[in-house]
Amino acid sequence: MYATDDENLVIVSYKDDATAFDGLKKGTITGKGVVNNRMSNRIMQMLEENGVPTHFVKELSERETLVKKVSIVPLEVIIRNISAGSFAKRFGVEEGIDFAEPTIEFSYKNDDLHDPLMNSYHALALGLATKEEINTIKSMAFKINEVMKAYFLTLGVKLVDFKLEFGRLADGTIVLADEISPDTCRFWDAETNEKLDKDRFRRDLGNVEGAYAEMQKRVFGE
Repeated sequence: MYATDDENLVIVSYKDDATAFDGLKKGTITGKGVVNNRMSNRIMQMLEENGVPTHFVKELSERETLVKKVSIVPLEVIIRNISAGSFAKRFGVEEGIDFAEPTIEFSYKNDDLHDPLMNSYHALALGLATKEEINTIKSMAFKINEVMKAYFLTLGVKLVDFKLEFGRLADGTIVLADEISPDTCRFWDAETNEKLDKDRFRRDLGNVEGAYAEMQKRVFGE
């Protein structure tokens, strides 16, 4: 993240570094920064067109993007459409169960505490967000899921689950921030359920770069 001459704008630079399990696993995924930057910008613009405010301003290069400066709300928001990952482990169910309705989870954005799960009452008690902000975030998260799920399905990809982060602009307006990419989403091929995301790195499944490249190909036709 780099400052600019405008105090309300910053530059995000995407690297190829990869981490998992609260930084216990580290590595490099060649080309990841380019894929994540371009894909995130494409999705952010699509969401803006569908009425979801974001921090996106302008793509500057393959790896750098100009965004609005925000104060991040310390809540990670997870939307799930299909059982996978920690959800499947936590509730002792198999991966791949299609939910009748999407679920939403909050976790406290705190690395030292390993991002513990919390509910809206906990967030209010800790003063992390107001009731109005939480309601806004929930509404935006479900709208984002609706738009993204339909979009990725046209690309032959299931949107299994994903993590969102929101921020406050200087005037307090809540906007979508962070990124939307194979780092923050679980993508499965719609026909084969092949994993096309960071799980290939987390679980040592191999062909990590190939999965990111495949998602770039499907989104941009390249």
